[in-house]
Amino acid sequence: MIRKVRSHINQNETLLFEQSSPGKRAYQLPALDVPPVDAASVLGSDARTEIEDFPEVSEVEVIRHFTRLSTWNYGIDLGLFPLGSCTMKYNPRINEVVAREPGLAWAHPYQPESLSQGCMEVLALLEEYLCEIFGMDAVTLQPAAGAHGEFTGIMLIRSYLESQGNPRKKVLCPDSAHGTNPATAIIAGYEVENIKSNEKGMVDVEALAKAVNEDVAALMLTNPNTVGVFEEQILTIASILHEKGAQIYMDGANMNALVGISRPGDFGVDVMHSNLHKTFSTPHGGGGPGSGPVGVRKHLEPFLPGPRLKKAGGGWTWDYDRPKSIGRVRAFYGNFGVLVRALAYIMAHGGPGLRNATLDALLTANYVRARLEPYYQIAYQAPSMHECVFSDDRQAAKGVRTGDIAKRLLDYGFHPYTVSFPMIVRGALMIEPTETEPKQELDLFCDALISIAGEIEENPQLVLKAPHGTRTSRVDEVTAARKPVVRWRRNETASKAAD
Repeated sequence: MIRKVRSHINQNETLLFEQSSPGKRAYQLPALDVPPVDAASVLGSDARTEIEDFPEVSEVEVIRHFTRLSTWNYGIDLGLFPLGSCTMKYNPRINEVVAREPGLAWAHPYQPESLSQGCMEVLALLEEYLCEIFGMDAVTLQPAAGAHGEFTGIMLIRSYLESQGNPRKKVLCPDSAHGTNPATAIIAGYEVENIKSNEKGMVDVEALAKAVNEDVAALMLTNPNTVGVFEEQILTIASILHEKGAQIYMDGANMNALVGISRPGDFGVDVMHSNLHKTFSTPHGGGGPGSGPVGVRKHLEPFLPGPRLKKAGGGWTWDYDRPKSIGRVRAFYGNFGVLVRALAYIMAHGGPGLRNATLDALLTANYVRARLEPYYQIAYQAPSMHECVFSDDRQAAKGVRTGDIAKRLLDYGFHPYTVSFPMIVRGALMIEPTETEPKQELDLFCDALISIAGEIEENPQLVLKAPHGTRTSRVDEVTAARKPVVRWRRNETASKAAD
């Protein structure tokens, strides 16, 4: 039998159950000088008896086990997350410090207004700043995430059109919009009609003009869109919608390409949301928390979710007298901690700093594009904004697709880019380096993809069988999806270990 030698640098960690031996303890105490007490009678339960074969391990084994497991996590503090459309960027730690100030972190939503003036000032100031950044007349901070903001925005449009006598029937969604856009429209009670993109990855204006009629309530436009392209004819698009009495909704998930340079309200957008957890500094991923504030022009302001902040007697109060409001969309007043982080981020940067962050985001994306374009097919010849999208067409000629390239990238120590999305690009490689990445990291990432492109030319099987250096090699994805192993069975594992 060949015995496997574990490496302390990159070892495959065994389960605590496998490290267990009867009688091991994580503590050592002197003999009792008081009568013993049954733990279950005090705590209400005894985990050691409730869990079959509860592991018995020493303290050092516990510490090392969980510390080693923590080194398996790939996080933004470790390296680049090139996930296009998700904006997985490093966020300054000072914003975390501010959000943890006791007066902010421990404020209770039911405490009296007289004790909440500081928190209300935070909310009011953030609304003011976002209005300026968006070019809008009013902002609600209630929505808890981007898709929630979309739903709020479309419900605002619906309520406004109902007040005009007709909520209308359809919402138009370009094929370059985020996938949540059509889902939002359907949940809000609308039919969805798809608008095709042109050869530049932008909305086909002629097709749009033919589709807009008195049945259309709104166009849901992602700008910059999902292929990382700015809609150059946005003024014409807005004019087409407004001439027919329809509204233009903008998905502002990609505002990190616009902040300080262009304001959606100035180019005709009626309502928009922004993902604060993407553009304005909250660690993103893991299911939350998030925030999706919605900005509106003046004609939609009466319909915003209530209550609204209002100045009264030199302080702040909540205005519940909102007869046209669509009602609450979130308990209390939004995800407050995320709002605090966003305000700290905005105030730390100031106007010039926010603009510089945007320019850095554009620069890094176009630097990556310039380095990779000789090796990978760019999806559209239009200028890239915050992200660049390639196709695997060149590599597909050798039988290698975007998923294979992503798996090989793991061997180079990088988290993969977004694979096979957006779906309007065949074999998409979607890369968003964000404004926080230094040139050295970008060069390492580009060097890895360039090296992989060379491997595909010389030995495509090397890439087709990747990853090679990860703890788990390539799996049968279909079987893994249909038959996931979600429960460990001690006897089977012990039997395999013995073999």
